[in-house]
Amino acid sequence: MSSSHTEQAANGHGSGNDIRRLKTHDMEIGITEAVQRHAHRHVARPKPVSQRRLDFEHARPRWIREMAAEAIGVFFYVYPGIASQASFFLNGTEPIFGSLFQIGWAYAIGIAFAIITCGATSGGHFNPAVTICLAIWQGFPWKKVPYYIFAQVFGSFLAGLVLVGQYHPQMTALATTLKEHGLSPNMLGGPGSILCSFPGPTQTSYGYLFFIEFFVCSFIGICIWSVLDPANPFVSPTSAPWTIGLAYAIMIWGFAGATISTNMARDLGTRIVAAIFYGGDAFNRYAPIAIFVNIPATIFATAVYELILRDSFAIIAKGHTTHKDGEEGLVRHLTKTDTIEQGVSNTLRGQHGDDYA
Repeated sequence: MSSSHTEQAANGHGSGNDIRRLKTHDMEIGITEAVQRHAHRHVARPKPVSQRRLDFEHARPRWIREMAAEAIGVFFYVYPGIASQASFFLNGTEPIFGSLFQIGWAYAIGIAFAIITCGATSGGHFNPAVTICLAIWQGFPWKKVPYYIFAQVFGSFLAGLVLVGQYHPQMTALATTLKEHGLSPNMLGGPGSILCSFPGPTQTSYGYLFFIEFFVCSFIGICIWSVLDPANPFVSPTSAPWTIGLAYAIMIWGFAGATISTNMARDLGTRIVAAIFYGGDAFNRYAPIAIFVNIPATIFATAVYELILRDSFAIIAKGHTTHKDGEEGLVRHLTKTDTIEQGVSNTLRGQHGDDYA
């Protein structure tokens, strides 16, 4: 990305609603907003780009690229996790084949790889709740929300389909054994639970399961929003994907035993696969909690961050955005708060690269 494009993104002129963004290679609004504030890197000079290549890329619909990136990213996120679960559960939970600790890391690294490989194209949402919250708070275009969510669910569906194909003999044998004992394959410990979440036989309190899911998704939502905050001095381009991945991992380590989903797309896509291969009871009484709670929980978490933790003046002072009414609006705010001299000084210092005090 050129320095001019980087400056536009940093100043808020590269938002999803800006038509100029559609004719550039700016990264879409999302996780990668945490990256595009930083200086460009020095890398080996690439080979010259042909006009034929430029014509091809110009003619390629942007929405197809974004949908493909979201689907591939969710695949990269979901597949390592369910593959680790398959290795662990299909081998009798023997420690040599894995553990809950390994499964948590598989999801964390998968999320990081998803952001690294596909985030530059689509913004790295990989979660319907994140897409909706970016539309509510950050100006992501609402018209893009439906096809982003479709792509995310489709990516999860593909991950589940590929896994079933690779482990088909083992998963079919396990399903047959369970059916012989009068049990459903879509239960904890069955092949369906490798693909999506099912509560244990003693977990009969759906209010408790709702509360756990709501807490877990809220925790993750606040972590994601803190990474996206331009005023956060602790986030670097290299740490952003891993910070988000670890937020998911520690929730898995803490609450997998209580049954969690964490992501509508991750659960719904693979749950459809479970229903196709192991029966329609994959959409049982618990399914609405696994599929839908993530959205209101993430909206709640991001509202907490936006209304309580967000410091918009700090963002302006660091030069990452501007006041909606320009310099006059900023001066009006500083005058109203009786901090005009200190505020102008701090703003000028922040925009020249100094710390905002």
